[in-house]
Amino acid sequence: PRRTSIRRRRLSSGINAEYGDIEMEDDEIDRLKKSASKKKGRGLARSEVLRGDFDELEGETRPGAPQKSIEGWIIFVTNVHIEATENDIFDKFSEYGEIKNLNANLDRRTGYLKGYVCIEYEQYNEARLAVEQANNENFLGQELKVDWAFVRPGKKATSSKRKERRRGRSPSPDTD
Repeated sequence: PRRTSIRRRRLSSGINAEYGDIEMEDDEIDRLKKSASKKKGRGLARSEVLRGDFDELEGETRPGAPQKSIEGWIIFVTNVHIEATENDIFDKFSEYGEIKNLNANLDRRTGYLKGYVCIEYEQYNEARLAVEQANNENFLGQELKVDWAFVRPGKKATSSKRKERRRGRSPSPDTD
């Protein structure tokens, strides 16, 4: 093993600081030097740096599947009536499970709700139940839209309804 001496450095505040290197084998040092080379553009994706052992968040692995945030399972509710109160929303969504956190943003000018809410559940099953049952449900005269706040990246299967709503260009006239 190679060992380096501890060096002393005087900081601008007048305090002496000690720093030194850790013990490493020569092959480890060579490997680190190779991975520390400057890379630009797409070369980094093939680098050994990104091939490490990383933690994964809970959730399904298919594209478009819901993903857990650091704190819990977050759903996004839109088309909420502007005169709804935080208590109304809490009462409605606590039917599906214990709410860990509820964020209802208010418009500064009017003082009314902005029309969307983020709700966090501790358990996946509670959040899934809220997404499935509260979506398209009437709440204070408006139809709620409920979906996951975080989903796994990738192509998500499009529904047939979405295809029907899309408008494309008119077909060009036939030229013979």
